[in-house]
Amino acid sequence: MKADNYIPPLTGIRAIAAFMVFFHHANQSDFAYPLFRILNELHTGVTVFFVLSGFLIGLRYYDTCEISGNWFRKYLKNRIARIYPMYLIITLATFAFAYYINDNSVYNGFPYATVLILLNVFFLRGFFDDLKFTGLAQGWTLTVEECFYFLAPLFFVRIKKNKNAVWQLPILIISIGSILVLIFSHVNFYGLYGNFTFMFLYTFTGRCIEFFIGIALALRVLKQNGEAAKIKWPFFTILGIIGMCIGIGIMAIQPLTDKIHYGLYQPWGIFSNNLVMPCGIASLFYGLIKEPSALRRFLGSSTMVLLGKSSYIFYLIHIGFIATLVKTWVGNSTEKMATFFDAKQYNWLAENIDSSAIKIALAFILLNLISIALFKFIEEPVNHFIRKSSFLEKKLKPQNA
Repeated sequence: MKADNYIPPLTGIRAIAAFMVFFHHANQSDFAYPLFRILNELHTGVTVFFVLSGFLIGLRYYDTCEISGNWFRKYLKNRIARIYPMYLIITLATFAFAYYINDNSVYNGFPYATVLILLNVFFLRGFFDDLKFTGLAQGWTLTVEECFYFLAPLFFVRIKKNKNAVWQLPILIISIGSILVLIFSHVNFYGLYGNFTFMFLYTFTGRCIEFFIGIALALRVLKQNGEAAKIKWPFFTILGIIGMCIGIGIMAIQPLTDKIHYGLYQPWGIFSNNLVMPCGIASLFYGLIKEPSALRRFLGSSTMVLLGKSSYIFYLIHIGFIATLVKTWVGNSTEKMATFFDAKQYNWLAENIDSSAIKIALAFILLNLISIALFKFIEEPVNHFIRKSSFLEKKLKPQNA
């Protein structure tokens, strides 16, 4: 398979990953207990993103990467064009809106507003346990992503010299993270590498395995170079789905306490999220690339591809001030509709239109429509503009006559 080949089902699955995180955050305590526990662990959509990032960066850049200024500048420009503009816009808008309505929750008690904004803008807050959810709360994942983006070329160079590095490097990185925890857990500086749970769940040093499993899959696909015949039945697709269900199931059966609200925070939950889930996800990805299946056709459909392309924005706005405004509007609208149906004696509609499930569904639809509009009119044009610009390119010095 050529490195620049486009794989529509893997665009569609980005939407599924973002939707998983949405329903994780939209989970309601009044839902039936089995549903509540499953939705509780759909934060694993982030794991899907991490494995996918490792795979796509490996697929696109492993063969061509080189340690040179020109190559790295072009690589970095493409990464900035893809990730940064919308993140910057929504992050600054988040702080501006919080200032406008006098909401200090985005600061989480941090006393220096300007410093915190800079930490958010430059992806640095994700290294601090106390600050990871400040500003655009879900943006902590981008600190993890950016660490991978900056280090990926070095990983590729090392793996080219020694194929075993694809599993040796994660061990080294986790060891470095563990040493940092042993050092900084005694410093108490806003939770900078303050404990092992934080390290394994919220930093690249703890979650690097997910990216390297994606890289390993990319190496397999690149080695086949499009020559391997497609499998005639969806063995890897089914195996991947089973693996993901097992991973979520392990987390869903972990005991919860007053302080532990997700199975993810238990030791077996961390193991499942960081290793079991990524293996299942990689198998699913391989199946979506090589095997015919209804799932492959569904994820590769034009609708799912569009939702996948706009999923990054959906992820950025599914919680935060935009989501709050949408949910407030939905709540007010459903309340008015319930009153209207009650006046018309449509009792069943009046009783159910204001339910949590209806509100979540309506907010989900509206947030997707907003995401598509922002993708079409802001993200995509800005992305193309930056990629075509001379941003970060080295200017040639004029030759003397």
